Amino acid sequence: MTHPEKPVPRDQLEAVERLIQIVDTLRSPGGCPWDAKQTVESLTPHLLEECHELADAVARRDDPGTREELGDLLMGVLMVSRVAAEDRGYGLPEVAGGISDKLIRRHPHVYGEVVVADEGEVLSNWEAIKKLEKQDAGQDDTSALSGVPSSLPALLRAYRVGQKAANTGFDWPDLLGPAEKVDEEWAELQDAIARDDRQEAEHEIGDLLFAIVNMARKLEIEPELALRGTIERFSSRFRHIERNLGKPFGEATLEEMDALWDQAKEAESCSPQA
Repeated sequence: MTHPEKPVPRDQLEAVERLIQIVDTLRSPGGCPWDAKQTVESLTPHLLEECHELADAVARRDDPGTREELGDLLMGVLMVSRVAAEDRGYGLPEVAGGISDKLIRRHPHVYGEVVVADEGEVLSNWEAIKKLEKQDAGQDDTSALSGVPSSLPALLRAYRVGQKAANTGFDWPDLLGPAEKVDEEWAELQDAIARDDRQEAEHEIGDLLFAIVNMARKLEIEPELALRGTIERFSSRFRHIERNLGKPFGEATLEEMDALWDQAKEAESCSPQA
């Protein structure tokens, strides 16, 4: 079963074309001196920063901010592609062509005759095709986990490692498994604390965090976004304490601060967004 490609709406083509033209102008002689100096290496940290800013906007459910950060990220990709066209011998046509070819290869249930029953089979096929691609390319590391960058934030890396392992069939059949694992790791952490074994406690905290990430995965909850939301709520409530305490922290009691914390929490529950 194959699907014919639908024509791209003209407004989308014109919007992307305009942005490409702007990037070309910034990079061209007489354009922006800062943009003209950039390299693939110097632009990469900016791309990472834009990804984090996008994640922040998504966590805040800030649609205008998300739209803006998506634009910044798109501009960054186009700028890196433009610089690579000048310095590395490949540019936007190769970048877009490469990902298009890869997407078609890895979706044989859409662009071929493969039939899948559910999302699980889609992911299993994806990993199998990816492994064959690595073998054909002569890559030594063909592990199902090899595509997870070690530079990812630890929480996100744990989530992706769990996903990759699950795609091979190495996973609990339901939520009971990871729930029991969380209980098991929590008990082992308590035991390490009771024995005052700091090294073992560190080990068990890591195991507990990984078990919680796996529970989030089984619940189809992105732990990175869930934790970001918690951090935002904590920060908002703490700032409420700062604004309303009326005295230095060193002079305030825990009971006074807890009362203001509860006040901020109650205000959240009454807000339309809560």
